[in-house]
Amino acid sequence: MLSALKRFLIGQPLKSAELGEQKLNKTKALAILSSDALSSVAYGPEQILIVLITVGAAALWYSVPIGVGVLILLLALILSYRQIIYSYPHGGGAYVVSKQNLGVNAGLLAGGSLLVDYILTVAVSISAGTDAITSAFPSLHPYNVDIATLLVIGITILNLRGITESASILAYPVYLFILALFILIGVGLYKLSTGSISPEVPVTMGTPVAGITLFLLLKAFASGSSALTGVEAISNAIPNFKDPGPRNASKTLAAMGLLLAILFAGIVYLAFAYGIAPKAEETVVSQIASKTFGRNFMYYFIQGTTAMILVLAANTGYSAFPLLAVNLAKDKYIARMFTIRGDRLGYSNGIIFLAITSIILIIAFKGRTEHLIPLYAVGVFIPFTLAQTGMLVKWVREKPEKWIVKLTINLVGALISFTVMLIFFITKLGQVWPVFIFLPLIVYIFHRIKKHYEAVGEQLRITTCEPALPIDGNIMVVPVAGITHVVENSLNYAKSLLPPQQIIAVYVAFDRETEKQFEEKWLKWQPEIRLVTLHSHYRSIIQPLTKFIDTVEHKAMESNYRVTVLIPQFIPKKNWHNILHNQSSLLIRAFLLYRKDLIVTTVPYHLKK
Repeated sequence: MLSALKRFLIGQPLKSAELGEQKLNKTKALAILSSDALSSVAYGPEQILIVLITVGAAALWYSVPIGVGVLILLLALILSYRQIIYSYPHGGGAYVVSKQNLGVNAGLLAGGSLLVDYILTVAVSISAGTDAITSAFPSLHPYNVDIATLLVIGITILNLRGITESASILAYPVYLFILALFILIGVGLYKLSTGSISPEVPVTMGTPVAGITLFLLLKAFASGSSALTGVEAISNAIPNFKDPGPRNASKTLAAMGLLLAILFAGIVYLAFAYGIAPKAEETVVSQIASKTFGRNFMYYFIQGTTAMILVLAANTGYSAFPLLAVNLAKDKYIARMFTIRGDRLGYSNGIIFLAITSIILIIAFKGRTEHLIPLYAVGVFIPFTLAQTGMLVKWVREKPEKWIVKLTINLVGALISFTVMLIFFITKLGQVWPVFIFLPLIVYIFHRIKKHYEAVGEQLRITTCEPALPIDGNIMVVPVAGITHVVENSLNYAKSLLPPQQIIAVYVAFDRETEKQFEEKWLKWQPEIRLVTLHSHYRSIIQPLTKFIDTVEHKAMESNYRVTVLIPQFIPKKNWHNILHNQSSLLIRAFLLYRKDLIVTTVPYHLKK
């Protein structure tokens, strides 16, 4: 039944040879890898205005030069990540760049930041999309967490079905959002040029504003730079592109940068030209759409596609997180399970892990994750800064053709990224302080995992580890719960391997009468197999059994023998029947499995009805 449900939800398994068919073309890649960056147009310009309005409506004109500053940073990042794509065509982005040029710890800091950021991307994006849905249908507001969880599960299933299939479905809402905003910006500019729209709050460019400070302008710039989250995702996901991967990734990155620049600049300018001030009860995009079209079909089309893109921004995390996890896992810094491809050739363990951690965040914060946005943004600018700095080191070290131009691009990007990161830390310390705890902790955990894998490898390697000690013989201990076909099956198996004198059956009795009766029955049934009965005063099977095994082990080691515990276990015909049985064999196995020098094995007996 579970297998049939899995096939229905995920689809039939794909052959490894079909991996090439799961690669993305530029159109699909742009949709699923740019959704996070493009969705930030819905809130990035608003973040600038929220900071500026604290001084007064007259300060809103500063949004235009600040928007230009954000676009300059965007250009620097696009040019930088384009260089990263060609320099590191196997993906990994900021993690690989930082590790190879700045050292292991810098790489782990970048990788850890991005892993956390992708989890936050899913939690924040889904929660924001859920808010948009429940705002339209207020009766659903009490079910925010449930709706958000269902949305995460839905997107997870889509991604488990394979990257091309999820891209085919999710591309439509992304391109509808782009179309909606192009229409909004185009019609808005036309109405402004014809004078059919008058500003709500008249703002004149260049008006002197009392109380404006450089610190506040930098804070507004940093807040607006949250629109650049997700720019790095394409450089992490180069292996997902059709060949030639680097060239297609580079073109997709350029297209994303161009679209993001046009949409961001358009929304910033319309907000300024319309004289729109941020409101708690209505977003800036909603105000622009309402003023441009009124509350008609186009308004609801724009609001609907905006809600969809906010939800689908999570898909950038689903595309980039598993590939970054693969790079870290290959270097032995996280569990190797992240390198395994699932039935549909996607890295399903990474997808499932991302979904579970995102749901935990959503439940923990009750779907109100807005105060995670500063963490979300600073988690991006740490890798931005490290990646740009790493590329600086690379150009200085290698000095390739036109390296001065490349160096200049990365220098500008590094300085701006570092400045934005500092502003976040200074102005939002109360919200981003957990970074100082969890990032060092993540790097420490990475090192511990690496140390574990190295220790395991050293112990398993035949050329370096101690030779295995020879074993002169074996003694089998068979825990028995009664005289049944299950026990008979296990004893027959034991007798096929060893003579009867090396087999010991062990029975744990809870009262003396039962103990005596069992011994009499055993003597008639299996007289050649020695039976040891143990009396348990506290009705425990594990404690007396382990004490007996300790005694046997101690004597066996003197003769260089090993002890094998052979556990009889019956397997019901139907899985649900398992809940009707006490599973004592599994408990015994779980308790004994980690004991040194003890061999534990199970002999299954399959029931027929």
